[in-house]
Formats: sequence, C-alpha cells, structure tokens
Amino acid sequence: MPLACVNLSPWPLILLARQHPGVLVAALGESRKVLYASPEAMAAGVQPGMRDTAALSRCPELHAEVISAPSALAAWAELLETLYAQYSDRVEGRTPGLAFLTVSAPAARELAAALHAPVGLADSLEVAQLAALRARPGEVRDVGRETAEKVFLSLTPAAHLEVIGLSQSHIERLAFLGVRGLADLMKWSAAQREAFLGVDVGKRINRFLKGERTKAVQKYVPGRVIEARMGLDTPLHEPSEAEVVFSELLPLVLVELRGRAAAYLTVHADTLGGQLQATRKLKGAPDAAGLLRIAGLALNNTGALPLGVEALTVQLSGIQQPGRMVGLWASLAELEVTKDVLDRFPEALVRVNWLDPFAYAVDARYEWVDWLTGVVRATPMTPRQAWTPQTRTQAHQKAVEQPLAFFEEVSL
Repeated sequence: MPLACVNLSPWPLILLARQHPGVLVAALGESRKVLYASPEAMAAGVQPGMRDTAALSRCPELHAEVISAPSALAAWAELLETLYAQYSDRVEGRTPGLAFLTVSAPAARELAAALHAPVGLADSLEVAQLAALRARPGEVRDVGRETAEKVFLSLTPAAHLEVIGLSQSHIERLAFLGVRGLADLMKWSAAQREAFLGVDVGKRINRFLKGERTKAVQKYVPGRVIEARMGLDTPLHEPSEAEVVFSELLPLVLVELRGRAAAYLTVHADTLGGQLQATRKLKGAPDAAGLLRIAGLALNNTGALPLGVEALTVQLSGIQQPGRMVGLWASLAELEVTKDVLDRFPEALVRVNWLDPFAYAVDARYEWVDWLTGVVRATPMTPRQAWTPQTRTQAHQKAVEQPLAFFEEVSL
C-alpha cells in the first residue's frame, strides 16, 4: 500500500485559519511579532517579522493571535488520533504540520478533500513529502510508479531540497552556483556532493539518489486507550474458556466507552514465552456479541492458546465521538423553519401516513400526503402498486392477443 504525506504546515497558521474561516489571519510569536501570515494577508502588506501593530495598520481586518505551543500540540495530537481512527493504524506525525500514513489512493483523495490539504502519494516518505509540497490544497499528487518518480524528482526545485537533508544555507550556496533543482545536483559526482555539502549531508543525498529511502510508517501508539485485564489462575487452552473471560472483560470496556466509537480492538495474551497481541479493525459500532466475536478472532490470530494464556487484556483505541444525524431539524417545535419554508414553497414538504407497517406490499405500508391538507400526493418517493386488477374486457382482449401473436411469429 502506498505511503501518503499530508502537508498542513505551518501548523499554527493552519490551525488559526480553521478557527476563523474566511478571515485574514496571522500567527504571532510570544514577542507579538508575525511568524506566519495567510497569502491573502501577505498580499495586503503583512510580512513575517513585523509587530502586530504594524500588521494591523497595513491590514485593519487582520486577525492576529498568539498560538501557544501546548495548544498547537494538543490540536495536532487530536488530528493524529482522528487519522488513526478513520484511515490507518500506521500514522506518524513527529513534526506538527506533517503527517505520514499508509493509505490507499481513494482514501487519500477522500482525506485531501476532508482536510482541504495537499497530499502526496508515493512509495517512500521523502518522495511523498516532495509530492505534497507540489500539490494544491485538496489535491493528491501520486508518483507511485517508478518512471513517474524519476521524472518527478528531476523536476524538484531547489527550495524543496530541505526534505532530503539540505539546510537553507546549503540551498543559498547552490543557488549562487546556478543549481536550480535536484536535476542539476544529480549531474554532480558523489565526491563533489560530499565535498561541497559536507560529508554527512553529502552521504545522505547520495543514499537518497541511489534509492535508499524510508519505505515504512511505524504503528501509531494511541493516546486514548480503554482497556480491561484479567489474570488467570490456570492457563487457558480452549476457545470456550477464553470466551468466558471475554464475556467478563468486554462489558467493562463498553461501560467505559460511554456511547463513543472505537476504531480498533487489540487483544494482548500473556504466555509463558512472552506477550502476544493482535489488532482487528472495528467497522461501525458493534454490540457486545459482535465485540465478543471480534475478540475471539483476534485471539486466534495471536496463536497464544496452544501455548497457554496466563492473562488476557482487551484494549479499545481510536476513540472518537460518532456523528449522528437525528433529523433535518433537531427541535422542530421551537423553530419557525417549517412555517417559513411552507410560506415560500407550499408544495415543498410532505409527510408519511402509515397504513400498515407490516404489510408485504410496499404500497400498502404507507403513503405520502400533503403537509398541510393531508391529501395524498404523488411524489417520486410514492410507492407504486405492484399489481393492478384487470376488467373482464381487458382480460378477454389479452387472451385473444396472445395466440394471435404466437401464430404471427410462426408464420414469419
């Protein structure tokens, strides 16, 4: 599965823009100087390094705010938990603003649209980050194929070479020599790169050009975990015995879950030879019986029962609040929305009139009626009758037409 890089840097500016959509924003440092500014604010005259008073004098509608490091880190950790819960169990986000995860191409497009962020897709983390830098917000740049990767790397500009280990001073020195990108740097020999950039940086660039790149994402360690553990007097060897233990543990974690949803269920089995574990992806919101079945499958994946299980631990991770749409308008009696809609569009709303919810025929179960008058109204959602009774004349005519059609076909 390809590796994806989500580029949300600079994170303080992205966080501030999401908190105040549609507003010109600038992130300030502790000294009240502008660290980052949105492109619209920079077009209005705001530049990094100026004080907030100078920025407001140039752009009065600017929203300038200090984003503290703890709040930015807390928001970044929450985003990583969301990526872990909804997309992949392999997520890395050591630097706020850059998230790496293992995800398919359709899921990457969904992620880019959901976050409105540039996403790069490749076979290595470094190339995925380079692709994310050259993608537009909400777009996925896929360079998974080997031929496409070679062409893509040859077009990498010098400003993006920080991804592969160059510092800003290195890039400035290369620009002085006329190096416009990675294609010009490829023309140098390995010894020339090490002599000009330094041994450490030069070796890193040489290894990257030879294909030695990071091609795996570490498993994410969730911060919010609900678990229950039970030690056993005698080792377990039978699935039926483990089912009894799970029946005791799962109600405990379900109570602690308190209506929230979990993305993964992990079973830890302590044996004489050590601890074995297995993780299963949860789909939807399974009940106690469904969790019991999934826990049993996870325990079978560990292969711990033949060794004898001395303790069992059940963990739920990827905790999040599920989104539910309970209705079009939550409190219809208190709102005047219905009256306003009917005043402007009298035929916009219909209501269902239940005839027999247990009827076999669809048209006998319910009908759509006008919201105000209660008269049956035909809409695209109105069930059609499955059978229409025929009169005697129609039945006779159909009986005559069938043999005539048969003989006409035979004569042809």
